[in-house]
Amino acid sequence: MTATDRAKELVKVAAEAAANRLAEEIIAYDVSEQLAITEAFVLCSAPNDRQVRSIVDEIEDQLRVKAGAKPIRREGERDGRWVLLDYADIVVHIQHEEERGFYGLERLWKDCPEIDLPDGSRGTDRTPLDDQ
Repeated sequence: MTATDRAKELVKVAAEAAANRLAEEIIAYDVSEQLAITEAFVLCSAPNDRQVRSIVDEIEDQLRVKAGAKPIRREGERDGRWVLLDYADIVVHIQHEEERGFYGLERLWKDCPEIDLPDGSRGTDRTPLDDQ
């Protein structure tokens, strides 16, 4: 079993919204064979709490407008370090870059197929110069 067309549509909208707010390293996994509770994960990060919140707001707005979707659960918004948006079909993780590096969700889900994202929806990649 693979992620439904609806889940893939939500992934695309979420990734585009995250990219609009300059999210970094956007990636999506089809987790439908591993989990019964959702079909796909979208992961992205930002260098600061304020940008994490901005990405969260944009994803929520775009999923509501373009796909008529509202999150059934939201976690971590108060701290702005790791916000989880649960849309049942997909779960979006927006992490501060430090949390992303520490928890390494990519390592946990690397055996799941990656979902192709539209051009321009993979976010920015950090380079060593960004840290100077």
